[in-house]
Amino acid sequence: MTIKAAVIGSGNIGTDLLIKSKETSDIVEIVAMVGIDPDSDGLAKARDMGVATTAESVEGLTKLDVYDEIDLVFDATSAGAHAKHDEILRRDGKRILDLTPAAVGPYVVPPVNLDEHLDEPNLNMVTCGGQATVPMVAAVHKVAPVVYGEIVSSISSRSAGPGTRANIDEFTETTSAAIEQVGGAQMGKAIIVLNPAEPPLIMRNTVFCLVESGEPEAIEASVVSMVETVQSYVPGYRLKQAVQFERLDSGSPVRIPDLDRKFTGWKVSIFLEVEGAAHYLPAYAGNLDIMTSAAIKTAEALNDRIEEARS
Repeated sequence: MTIKAAVIGSGNIGTDLLIKSKETSDIVEIVAMVGIDPDSDGLAKARDMGVATTAESVEGLTKLDVYDEIDLVFDATSAGAHAKHDEILRRDGKRILDLTPAAVGPYVVPPVNLDEHLDEPNLNMVTCGGQATVPMVAAVHKVAPVVYGEIVSSISSRSAGPGTRANIDEFTETTSAAIEQVGGAQMGKAIIVLNPAEPPLIMRNTVFCLVESGEPEAIEASVVSMVETVQSYVPGYRLKQAVQFERLDSGSPVRIPDLDRKFTGWKVSIFLEVEGAAHYLPAYAGNLDIMTSAAIKTAEALNDRIEEARS
């Protein structure tokens, strides 16, 4: 069965999603693309591909001839706009995959909890940084409970469109929450860096985890296994170097202010880079690739649920 879908948002993420679905998925068929700028590059590309378009936002989507055929809507706009889109789409019985950090629905990170929330009407794809780093926190937590997880995501400023820039606060809040709720950390913190370097630099992510117990060999094996799982749908996802371990003993404890305690144990450092598949922006935009790849993988997992709803 083919899932007929629409994309709201004709910026970097929405356009990459449009092109990626056409080139990589036999299940997800994008039949409509929505924007607010009739001259946007995304809407132009959609028209060239024979996809129905509108520049009248979600209200325009509801007027398109293909609207009744649509099973699923990807929202690639902004956290602020998503609440309105969610209200209209739920009213009309459409399933929603939210690629903004609005977090209306439960968080989904495919290699960690893909099957847990498939019956929900709205699923949140966290953020690009969350998709890149939460699997690593979860991998560590699987073998050594994580007291504190901190991630730093650095992306090229060229790959950050207006929606991404408008959502910096939401990015940090949503990613931090996902580190805890999906990754399993007792406390999470997220930082994003928009790097203006020229030529543009590839997406890089650093993950720090503090664990009070656990064996480095088991932690590293779990991390490597999780990297391989993510690579199954994001081939450009990889470790930049071997996992690093630092022993923090009673003579050199680390204080975690928000937990009001001193920490002894292992500091685990994981260094990642994500090379994009260059479906829209060049390969440095791994932040687009991991976000849209995760969204398509989640959409494909909804196939059975959507088929059941049709029958």
